Amino acid sequence: MKIAGKDQSAVELVKTALEKAHEYQKDYHVFTWINDAALKRAVEIDEKIVRGEEVGRLAGVPYALKDNFLSRDGETTASAHILEGFNSPITATAVQKLEAEGAIMIGRTNLDAFAHGSSTENSYYGPTKNSKDLERVAGGSSGGSAVAVALGIVPFATGTDTGGSIRQPASLNGVFGLKPTYGTISRYGVVAMASSTDCIGFFTRKASDLDLLMEICAGQDPKDLTSLPDYYKGSSNGFDDPVKKIGIIRDFDNEAVAPEIRQALREKVDELKAAGHEIIELDMPALKHALAAYYIIVPAEISSNLSRHDGIRYGFRSEDAGDLSRIYQNTRSEGFMPENKRRIMIGNFVLSSGFYDAYYLKAAKARTLIIKEYEKAFEQCDFLLTPVGPSPAFKLGEKTHDPVAMYLEDVMSVPLNLAGVPGISIPVGKTEAGLDIGLQLVGPRRSDRGLIRFATQIAGEVQVREDDSLDINFENGEL
Repeated sequence: MKIAGKDQSAVELVKTALEKAHEYQKDYHVFTWINDAALKRAVEIDEKIVRGEEVGRLAGVPYALKDNFLSRDGETTASAHILEGFNSPITATAVQKLEAEGAIMIGRTNLDAFAHGSSTENSYYGPTKNSKDLERVAGGSSGGSAVAVALGIVPFATGTDTGGSIRQPASLNGVFGLKPTYGTISRYGVVAMASSTDCIGFFTRKASDLDLLMEICAGQDPKDLTSLPDYYKGSSNGFDDPVKKIGIIRDFDNEAVAPEIRQALREKVDELKAAGHEIIELDMPALKHALAAYYIIVPAEISSNLSRHDGIRYGFRSEDAGDLSRIYQNTRSEGFMPENKRRIMIGNFVLSSGFYDAYYLKAAKARTLIIKEYEKAFEQCDFLLTPVGPSPAFKLGEKTHDPVAMYLEDVMSVPLNLAGVPGISIPVGKTEAGLDIGLQLVGPRRSDRGLIRFATQIAGEVQVREDDSLDINFENGEL
């Protein structure tokens, strides 16, 4: 950054970020809430610096928080009506770690309600607009976070990725988006979507900036029993060989993928070959079942996780609440968005008596095949390179009335979540219309550091530094 210090104060960094947040909010609708009180924390950081006290590796760095992370700052709504007015009594582990290092949250970013969507059009507060075209979607569900980074409002933003919700909006807005290995960062304090596929990650403008964020946030958390022991720090995970074997999935290069994305993939492959890397073409037939399996397994978990929102304990309650049955029915009918209801109904159906074996059990078996498919692929190569999705940013409203078309935007991103492997979206160019194009670099489980280092390399940046300081500097609104 440069982080707050003798060259720039925390107040200057935060003030600049807040000014940009207010400037862009009207047109792009990035935030659900802007934290003007962040300047008070910036003053505290600057006072510590003057006194010579420890301020952390992210001292004074402003960041944006996806509005499904619990924090005592502002309401946590997950962009859903049913959580309107909810003030969290706890703070998410990832937020605690970032702010312990001096990071300052300047606002909560918009998302598809409960992270259900691929366009940020399912938000109760209205859609976020694409950073390059106000008539197009930002992607989702972490659309607000992606646009906050793409517009240079903040150096980094948090996101959650259950089936592509970091990588897809990162691709559509020309920034880097990391989905780590499942369990690398604690999910404690994040509004649950699907507990077996939810991952915490980040958006940045430089791949190398992801390294420090992972250093800070990775690690086991006793409050999250799915979190992994910290494998990230101090290791490149055995990927030190500068020459890599890169797998290309044949099935992902087809007529359903936009020609400009296919061309971008071919050009990147040519660059990798010219740099001396080996390209291996792969057949991964089990991946064709991933989307169907995902939209059985994930709604099943959603239906369970959303059952807690009933108008009794917290959040919104319908005014038409004459008895207990009406409280439940009317609160959930009024409080959930149509996409939330759709997923709840699908989940209840596939888990119901007589359909569990026909749907959910088969999807679980398909998931096992997908996991084995990735294991087999990584016996032959170090990383995979694929499109993030089949198309650049589409027009607002274009797919809102066609759920299947919207779900197909996730066809290349959901397999990673089912398998638990890490992936990073890398910006590689633009369409003739000026829309951003990203490609997805995928690694085996726990290869996150090697993945970030290779992404840094192929993005034309300087190799990740061995020390854990992050050189972030707000110059012309860029890192």
